[in-house]
Amino acid sequence: MKSLQDKYILRNGVEVPCIGFGTWKMPDEVAENAVKAAIDTGYRHIDTAGAYRNEKGVGDGIKKSGVKRDEIFLVSKLPNDDHGYEKAIAACESSLLKLGTDYLDGYLIHWPVLVTNWDRLEDDLCDTWRAMMRLRDDGKVRAIGTSNFMTEHIEILKKNLGDYPLINQVQMHPQNPQDEMIAYCKENSVLPEAWSPLIQGQAFKRELLIELAEKYKVSVAQICIRFIVQKGAVPIPKSANPDRIRNNADVFGFEISDEDMEKIASLRVYGRIGDPPSVPRTHQVVGF
Repeated sequence: MKSLQDKYILRNGVEVPCIGFGTWKMPDEVAENAVKAAIDTGYRHIDTAGAYRNEKGVGDGIKKSGVKRDEIFLVSKLPNDDHGYEKAIAACESSLLKLGTDYLDGYLIHWPVLVTNWDRLEDDLCDTWRAMMRLRDDGKVRAIGTSNFMTEHIEILKKNLGDYPLINQVQMHPQNPQDEMIAYCKENSVLPEAWSPLIQGQAFKRELLIELAEKYKVSVAQICIRFIVQKGAVPIPKSANPDRIRNNADVFGFEISDEDMEKIASLRVYGRIGDPPSVPRTHQVVGF
């Protein structure tokens, strides 16, 4: 990938811009202004979720930008409350209404294992995935995928339905480089995406990342985002600050050496943030 306009091609032929813009924890008004600023900068991949409660703001930001809808790759995610066939269909319709669009470019199941459904995990995931397939077949969604799924969850779909995600969005950053997931995605033609590429702000406390930023004459954020780009995944940084939005997109003028890529990945000793996706979540959850 050599520019913000470069794209990955999913196995169904849909193109996905190589860097996304995240909107987690942004209320509607903030999301509206941030999304417009991101699109003005050149981002064409916008990521939200039902659980973020800002889909209206995201949709308004896209409209405010003046860029044609078909030039934007717009992603939302299924709330945990809405697993199951009928509820998932209705939830997607609700997201479309709030976003002010008649289709999504990507729609992801937000979390695999829920407290109320963990004892019937296979049935829950399969019922929900059937709804995703229906949404795709009806033209409501161009690419269906998952978020926070482990390989074992994707394998449930492959085994039972013979269909599986085009995209899997996971927590990926220097402390959680996700080498095994990236290898699995490559083997199965699934596009990996990275939420919290800046380690939810912890990147700015890591001496190694600070040193590498000085070495390459870039910011710590740029080091983290470039790290994800070079791993062949789609980073989804977020910011409401126009200068940082521009900075986060400016990662194509340098390349991290193989040796330094290994050094960055050594931060895996600090581990991921929060519980792994195998731990059941409650239905009501806002965030990743």
